[in-house]
Amino acid sequence: MQVGVLQYITDREMKWKSSSSVFAVIAHLSTMTTTDMSMGKIIFYEDRNLQGRSYECMSDCSDVSSYLSRCQSCRVENGCFMIYARPNFMGNQHFMKKGEHADSMSVTGMTSGIKSCRIIPMHRGQFRIRIFEQENMSGQSQELQEDCDNIMERLRMNECLSCQVMEGHWLLFEQPNFRGKMAYVRPGEHRSFREMILSSTRFLSMKRIIDIC
Repeated sequence: MQVGVLQYITDREMKWKSSSSVFAVIAHLSTMTTTDMSMGKIIFYEDRNLQGRSYECMSDCSDVSSYLSRCQSCRVENGCFMIYARPNFMGNQHFMKKGEHADSMSVTGMTSGIKSCRIIPMHRGQFRIRIFEQENMSGQSQELQEDCDNIMERLRMNECLSCQVMEGHWLLFEQPNFRGKMAYVRPGEHRSFREMILSSTRFLSMKRIIDIC
């Protein structure tokens, strides 16, 4: 066999192997859990009914008052957001989906308006959370991969005072059937909900954030 022909065959084999490797990587990535933060936009307004000065936000904002003197309404154009009654993602929280929220105070009970917000990534893949009956991730625990509307009835747990989120993004609710005050928890350890300065630090139901907002 001539050298030129041999070189041609070798090059073809190398290209085929390289292509095979690329396809293998793509196939592997397609099965992995992914989180997308690329689409999210919320507009805050100083006054009710989407009036007054406004501020557009496409990411986390630790202090809305840096841009507006007050914030009493908002419009979510894309994505999902969590809004907070205090700066630095503290205090009572409320989940906001796409749409107009002309009077945030009456809907959320935030008498002093919106003070900070977090964008909630769109999660694709499994959801896993371990909830604990006591603070510091101690006491009886249960792992969940689906929504749970009542941990007292379904899991024989009195309450949830801490949790570890392994996969996905979750909402915790102070009452059964996803009612009452809520808290947003991201992947990581949440040893005490007191750190969030919530009016309620015990939760009885939890829900995956799977909305395509």
